Amino acid sequence: MEKHGKHLAIDIGASGGRHMIAFMEGGKMTLKEIYRFENEMTNKDGKLVWDLERLFDEILNGMERCLVEGLIPDSMAIDTWAVDYVLLDEEDKVIGDTFGYRDGRTKDMDKAVYGSVSEEKLYERTGIQKQIFNTIYQLTADKVRTPEKYKNAKTFLMLPDYFNFLLTGAKKSEYTNATSTNLVDPETGDWDRELIRMAGLRDDMFLPLSMPGSFVGTLKKEVIERVGFDCDVLMCASHDTASAVMSVPAKDKDFVYISSGTWSLMGTELNKADRSEASREGNFTNEGGYGKRYRYLKNIMGLWMIQSVRKEIAKELSYAVIAKEAENNSDFAARVDVGNQRFFAPESMVEEIQNYCRESNQPVPTRIGQIAAVVYKSLAISYANTVKEIEANTGKSYGSIYIVGGGSNADYLNRLTAKLSGKKVYAGPGEATAIGNAMAQMLRAKEFSDINEARECVYKSFDIKEYLPE
Repeated sequence: MEKHGKHLAIDIGASGGRHMIAFMEGGKMTLKEIYRFENEMTNKDGKLVWDLERLFDEILNGMERCLVEGLIPDSMAIDTWAVDYVLLDEEDKVIGDTFGYRDGRTKDMDKAVYGSVSEEKLYERTGIQKQIFNTIYQLTADKVRTPEKYKNAKTFLMLPDYFNFLLTGAKKSEYTNATSTNLVDPETGDWDRELIRMAGLRDDMFLPLSMPGSFVGTLKKEVIERVGFDCDVLMCASHDTASAVMSVPAKDKDFVYISSGTWSLMGTELNKADRSEASREGNFTNEGGYGKRYRYLKNIMGLWMIQSVRKEIAKELSYAVIAKEAENNSDFAARVDVGNQRFFAPESMVEEIQNYCRESNQPVPTRIGQIAAVVYKSLAISYANTVKEIEANTGKSYGSIYIVGGGSNADYLNRLTAKLSGKKVYAGPGEATAIGNAMAQMLRAKEFSDINEARECVYKSFDIKEYLPE
């Protein structure tokens, strides 16, 4: 079957994955969904882990659908969430469990690291914000809690790199996802091996880093036999947020974005990492982006809170209905600090929100509309405050906020964001990560001259809604 510049973007998030075929048609990018599947951390004897065998099987299932649909790709790339990884032994087998970032094993691991490298020094060297699930703390947990696993590790791979290895047999590490580890030097764009040793970790298991657009390999024989075709496996910006930010349809050189989904990642792009004390105190991070741009951003709890509330008490309602109920209860006065770690992985999100309100002497929400109103208004307030911080730290004024990802469809939240921030809001595209994934492949294929041309194409190709501040 003949192939015409088709690119398979496999985007795997913490709650689900999708296979998208992207191609140019009539001067616009077309995105066609091929396959979707669910994903979640599983509880294994009290540990939150990922089922990598099932995830890889889902990757192959979606690739099989490409053949069925008659849409065989020239190239493919995989992105996932950040910080989680596998350790391989001498025989390239995964050692032990692959932990999810919400597992509690990293408790107090920051203290273990700071005994050798202070929090201030760590930020000064990497520019990465303090989050207890960062890879540096996870590796420390391996070393402390499962020393045999750590001792027997020969190769460290982030999850997209591991899946690429299963597809091709080639072990390579991609730059954008690696920056989330808290172990990469933003000046060199490679592992800070001195820092790794200073933190009491081994540096011999880390492979050299490659940039988005790099060639990984072609499919292994057994993979070809299952899916029915061969193609080039490439590296996209394999940290899903890095791919999402690539697709921001910005017309301006300077812009603020929110990659909105389970997390809300809000920031701007910088040419040089900002590792100032003000940035550290504000908990801003400098993650790697396409073309060695820096994603200067803050992690905000995001729609995880609404997802959790719905799962607990309103499974029968769509998010659109929940948002409508929130709007109907917009005068409910309570608010919460969405950055508070108590909302990270509570046993009950509903009870945690209620307890926060009770402890802060605010009205306690009881119905879904009231609880959703608290969450949506609190998120919008956080967005408004964060854009002010970004402006203060960069010395720039931004007229617009670009919201991309699944959360860009949250009409009520978009309107609140425009109102409370006083900024014009552009919302869309919804499949931002898959689009950014495909953009890296298209840029390698020279279908775009540079990322600016690609972003202009995104603006023309997809439905971008505009919201004006009231």
